[in-house]
Amino acid sequence: MRNNLLPVLKEGWNFIAWAFALFVIFALLDCEILEFLSFVAFAALIYLYRNPERELPLFQNSSVTSPVDGTVLSIEELEDSEYGYKIEIESDFSNVAVLRVPMSSVLNEIEHVQGTRLSKKSPLFSKTNENTRLVFENIDGNKVKIVHTCKQSFDGIHTDIIKAQNLPQSYRYGTMINGVTTLYLPRNFRLNINVANELSASETLIGYFS
Repeated sequence: MRNNLLPVLKEGWNFIAWAFALFVIFALLDCEILEFLSFVAFAALIYLYRNPERELPLFQNSSVTSPVDGTVLSIEELEDSEYGYKIEIESDFSNVAVLRVPMSSVLNEIEHVQGTRLSKKSPLFSKTNENTRLVFENIDGNKVKIVHTCKQSFDGIHTDIIKAQNLPQSYRYGTMINGVTTLYLPRNFRLNINVANELSASETLIGYFS
């Protein structure tokens, strides 16, 4: 992701190329309906894989920003756990797919699990769907755990970072089209968001470590 600064994400290039090739073929064959549908698919894929620049606001060093675009589904206080808060953020096809580092940190853990892409309404969603788990730790030892889980989608989760890598806040580290992101935050964290808030990756402040 570090070199992926083009307007369209490289993860979508193959899909976009196929859609454009079909558009050209159907245009040459004078298949108007299929030509139109392939052009719509071509335009939709460019939109889905858009890669806009984001201006990072000047937050404090102890800040955590949203790693994804989406809507806050729930905020839960945890007990008898390593973490004090659990936040669920749902992203859909209208959101930018880019995943961004929530704070200046080192990547302690990363694990990708292949799986299904069932609806979030399915009772098997959290158990069987494709997911990626990451743990970031800042210079003060504060940890943020992130779990990205795919919903129904034609593409999976892509990441381009390695364990022990030093990462600046807002750094692009992957993509996910249509999924749920779960944040686990420590007890010494002050939240700055509420349920139903719309979040923008790297631009929306989740809160601060106290």
